[in-house]
Amino acid sequence: MYEAFYGFTAAPFQLTPDARFFFASEGQTRALAHLTFGLQQGDGFVVITGEIGAGKTTLAERLWSRLDPNAHLLARIATTHLSGDELFRLAMAGFGVDITGGDKALMLLGFARMLGRQRAAGCRCVLVVDEAQNLSHAALEELRMLSNLSQGGGAPGVQIVLLGQPEFRDMLASRALDQLRQRVIASFHLHPLGRHETRAYVEHRLSAVGWTGTPSITADAFEAVHGATGGVPRRINRLFGRVLLHGALEELAQLDAALVDAVARELARDLDGPPPSEPAAHGAAMGRPNFGRPGRAGPGARPSGPDTVAARLEALELGMGRFSQMLGE
Repeated sequence: MYEAFYGFTAAPFQLTPDARFFFASEGQTRALAHLTFGLQQGDGFVVITGEIGAGKTTLAERLWSRLDPNAHLLARIATTHLSGDELFRLAMAGFGVDITGGDKALMLLGFARMLGRQRAAGCRCVLVVDEAQNLSHAALEELRMLSNLSQGGGAPGVQIVLLGQPEFRDMLASRALDQLRQRVIASFHLHPLGRHETRAYVEHRLSAVGWTGTPSITADAFEAVHGATGGVPRRINRLFGRVLLHGALEELAQLDAALVDAVARELARDLDGPPPSEPAAHGAAMGRPNFGRPGRAGPGARPSGPDTVAARLEALELGMGRFSQMLGE
């Protein structure tokens, strides 16, 4: 909705990681350098950690988009509440090894043959495991075992990249994982964006979809965005996407701190529910929402401003739901 109103070519604040929107903050640049260095070694583990939404997966997407697909065979595992055996089978399947027989020895043999073929073709094998903090010690031991397998002739076998939340660093510090920790050749922790980087991040993503200054954004709006999100990219995306939606509904040419703060409060209510003294719904109006400019006069005029946008959104969602039911009938 707001993309058309502001003339954007795409949604700039989608939550799905996309290498097109990679923002080279100081932290992301340093993390990318560590990832690149680790992959150049062709062996061992590379560990990238950060808070939820700090940009770990986006960082990985950026790197993969720059790798030569003819020189790297990439397998990825995103679901990590797995036993050691389940993780092993997913890794095998990711590299194209037949797992239908169920015999681990045969799968390892197939894996070794695959490594040999890739080596002959000049291709490195890379396994990426996301949400590594959810892995059990048994699963991590399976990964360590796989990293020990060579392609023959002493050449490195599969290289493993682990992406995880901060608690994964504590896991690695335990004595039980000492052997794995000794095979970590590069690691980096992503921190949230600072105030200046938060502004640059928002402007970067807007510019990527054709923003040329409309809507204009006040300096205090950027300060409010950082204050509400702590500089965590995913939180910024969620908040500013909703800010743009409210701006489009109100037909605003300028976004300010008051709007950002109102939207942040609305998002908090969405997550936590209304306080006991606040009604669960913003009115019972079911009619067509008024998308007119603030202060527009007329018999059907409604109060305007950030606090009324939630009611308009609710009415719109209810109308869309009724339309869907009619189609289903």
